[in-house]
Amino acid sequence: MSDSNMLLTLLNKGVVDAIVKDDLEKKLKSGKKLRIKLGIDPSGADLHVGHMVVIKKLKEFQDLGHHILLLFGNFTGQIGDPTGKSETRAPKTQEQLEKNAQHYLKQVGKILDVKKVEVVWNADWLASMTFQDVIKLATHFTVAQMLERDMFQERIANNQPISMHEFFYPLMQGYDSVALKADVEIGGTDQTFNLLAGRILQKAYGQEPQNILTVPILEGLDGKKKMGKSENNYIGVNESPKEIYGKTMSIPDNLIVKYFELATDESMEEIVAIKKQLDDGANPRDLKMRLARDIVALYHDEKSAKEAEEEFINIFRNKQTPDQIEEVKFNKKDWNIVELINEAKMVSSKGEARRLIQGGGVKVDNEKISSHEDSIELNKEGRLVQVGKRKFVLAKLK
Repeated sequence: MSDSNMLLTLLNKGVVDAIVKDDLEKKLKSGKKLRIKLGIDPSGADLHVGHMVVIKKLKEFQDLGHHILLLFGNFTGQIGDPTGKSETRAPKTQEQLEKNAQHYLKQVGKILDVKKVEVVWNADWLASMTFQDVIKLATHFTVAQMLERDMFQERIANNQPISMHEFFYPLMQGYDSVALKADVEIGGTDQTFNLLAGRILQKAYGQEPQNILTVPILEGLDGKKKMGKSENNYIGVNESPKEIYGKTMSIPDNLIVKYFELATDESMEEIVAIKKQLDDGANPRDLKMRLARDIVALYHDEKSAKEAEEEFINIFRNKQTPDQIEEVKFNKKDWNIVELINEAKMVSSKGEARRLIQGGGVKVDNEKISSHEDSIELNKEGRLVQVGKRKFVLAKLK
């Protein structure tokens, strides 16, 4: 792809807003190596495809030769960004955040060349600020500005509390841009207020205000809520090829084009062609299979994508179980079904197990489990346990 096409993709593919677009385009065409900032509070260790939308945009900057600043909020994360939250978020310790950040780096390395990324930690400058420094920052914002934020308006309408410390979060994120002399900051649309805070503070400190690029929020497998582990509607970056493939096949048809745009490397021309195919009556299943291959190949490889597709066809089109089912042996005979599938690592928690059982998503020997209180008896021949549409285990007594 030529530099001009890469630039066109950067500014338009999967972009909601560019502030200020003309100025950013001029800078990108100038040949100057820009400092591109992405701030992350690593409150969790496991990333999903929704997280990677902004990472893929960073990759586009990196491919054009710009300097990537991956800022981990080992200070701000202890406070928690109120963005999109209906209540005050529980704080994390600095040690938890830094441990999560290391896992985060391994996962973003599937997309970014992390050897060319500058990793920075905002405790390096925020932790040493005096109360006088903080008050100086606060003079650049009004209470009315803070209360304009949608999530605060929702809390006021619902008679929910807003803690004073939550007003300081955008000040700190904005000051990060001052400390790093960022030329561009990127983030999801839910971060717009915080990104604009960076422009305000850079101007106040005599710097040229950073440009901003915002990307959409990706809905999860339910097609309604933001992709997230707490909603159990996510496609995990570290999940197996068959899990990624199968989950992708379960997305609603109306999200096919959006997933191609935000979760794959397909060109804008190809995405337009895909939309036309759907409009002309193409079978959504066939396009989802292409989408699933693309996503698996992105986080694994082409061979894994092909194998995952073959297994998916084998299971769902031919109504068969996988050719190779993992055997798990247990020391005791009698098990509560929740404890068994949790012990077999077929779910991430007992809570997820109960939700799946309630939704009819757990079977033993092809019989649906009706209650989370049900028990099963293991034998040496094995019981076929199925969780969801894609996970199978042969549970045996040792």
